[in-house]
Amino acid sequence: MKKLFLLTAIVGIFAFTNASAQKDAAMNGPKLGIGADFAFPMGDFGDISKFGVGGSLLYQHPVAPNLNLTASAGYLSFKYKDILGGGNSGFVPVKVGARYFVAENFYLNGELGASFGTGDFNDGTAFVYSPGVGVEFPVADKSSIDLGARYEGWSNNGTLSFIGLRAAFNFGL
Repeated sequence: MKKLFLLTAIVGIFAFTNASAQKDAAMNGPKLGIGADFAFPMGDFGDISKFGVGGSLLYQHPVAPNLNLTASAGYLSFKYKDILGGGNSGFVPVKVGARYFVAENFYLNGELGASFGTGDFNDGTAFVYSPGVGVEFPVADKSSIDLGARYEGWSNNGTLSFIGLRAAFNFGL
């Protein structure tokens, strides 16, 4: 067990220290991503909501060799459980943040913003915070596939939270 842990630690250190991020042309320059989002509610939000689906746009602008600033907007629709009489409620999250490539295609990101409720069961505007991880790999000259996972919290008179998954196609601009 100790040897396995040591080997994993050595491989991890090598990957994070020797990989240079964004070598490929698809990984450089500003990008616009169009993606599908899936949300799995947690805690109190999970008690009243089944799941959420939607879409989003995410713009990335490089500011350093491994660092991109991001801006995103999207729409998420949540299906409520029968205890609330069923139904759906929609939200428009708008966020800004940063994406740091710690290895060639692997990134960590964080975003802050606001979520605006649009359905019957909304509580107005909420503060949004969202740390996440993901992988972005090139598929053509200036395009890439982006797969990410995040924890997202919406804070307004309590906190609604979920685990979000996003699959997107990025176009180089």
